[in-house]
Amino acid sequence: MSSAPVPITSVSDQPPVWGWVRVRALVIDSVSSPHSRRAYTTALDDFRRWSERSESRIFNRETVQQYRVHLESRGVSASTVNLHLTVLRKLAREASLNGILSHEAAAKINDVKGRRQQGARLGTWLTPEQARALLDLPSRDSLRGKRDRALLAFLLGCGLHRGEVASLTGDRVNERDGRWVIVGIEGKGNRVRNVPMPKWAKGSLDRWTQAADIRSGKLFRAIAQNGKLGKGLSPQAVYLIVRGYAEQLGITIAPHDLRRTFAKLAHRGHSPLEQIQMSLGHESILTTERYLNVRQNLADAPCDHLGIERESL
Repeated sequence: MSSAPVPITSVSDQPPVWGWVRVRALVIDSVSSPHSRRAYTTALDDFRRWSERSESRIFNRETVQQYRVHLESRGVSASTVNLHLTVLRKLAREASLNGILSHEAAAKINDVKGRRQQGARLGTWLTPEQARALLDLPSRDSLRGKRDRALLAFLLGCGLHRGEVASLTGDRVNERDGRWVIVGIEGKGNRVRNVPMPKWAKGSLDRWTQAADIRSGKLFRAIAQNGKLGKGLSPQAVYLIVRGYAEQLGITIAPHDLRRTFAKLAHRGHSPLEQIQMSLGHESILTTERYLNVRQNLADAPCDHLGIERESL
């Protein structure tokens, strides 16, 4: 095994020496979730572009530390910095396992510390009034409006990822124990879950599929200008649809904020935490607690109990 420093750039055409393309593919293939694969791809490509612009042409501990400083100088969040470092550790491990990087060099890269996260990120969610207003924005009469009402209903009513909505097929919607359920959704870590849906989400779906005459395959399809149905929506298309309607409300949200809204409103409605965990597909209930920030009650906060009420100061 070579212990010499491994160049980062100008190496995709030198597979015996480095083989960036091959090792990059191994890192991306190590995760199964479409969301994770997109995040890993973005992180790897960002690192490659940075290395080509900088003087850090060698893949070692010092370069990874410099890249961390670069990320922090851009003002990205601690979670984003840590994700990029996780991806680079996997890159080092795969390079080491394939005889491209020494075990010692890979171990040193693995020791680069992540950025400590202080407290919990509050995130964004809608109030019940905002959620109802968002659901009512798409037209009830047009084909596109029927599709978008159903799409928003599944994001808000079931807490799905945008990629899960985009890939949803009709055979996944089944009746279980007297109610309609999305069955066999495969999320992160190959975890499979079943997600109950509210009656209003199923009603919106039925109105859309009947109007579009969808009997099998992808449930949410692109619609051409002439009204003809196209292929299934991409996750990016779902994102743009949500952002478009949010702008009409004068707010800025993404599909993941609707997933957070689902969890937040369910918790406020006294749904058991473990049931929310199962619907979201979280492996640990601690993840769900952090996701909801349940330890900080904004509706009944400490400042509401000070006993020094004043109309104004």
